[in-house]
Amino acid sequence: MLKIKIYTTPFCVYCKEVKEFLSKNNLDYLEIDVSQDEKALNYIVSKTGQIAVPVIEINNEIIVGFDKNKILRALNLV
Repeated sequence: MLKIKIYTTPFCVYCKEVKEFLSKNNLDYLEIDVSQDEKALNYIVSKTGQIAVPVIEINNEIIVGFDKNKILRALNLV
C-alpha cells in the first residue's frame, strides 16, 4: 500500500495543486502543515536541505515541489 505524505502550508498554491492532483487520481494522502508543526518543518529541512513546500513523500521517496513526472514515477504510474 502506498504511503503518501504532503508537507504543506496554507498559503502555498503548488500545495493545493498537488492535493487536487492526488485527489483526482483517487490517491489518499496525509497532509502535514509545516507552518503549525515545527518538528515536521525540521524534518523536511533535514531531508531536503531547504525550506520549500510542497514536499511529497511517497514510500520514503522525497519530491520537492509539484513535479508531476516524479510523482507519477514514484507512484509507478508511468
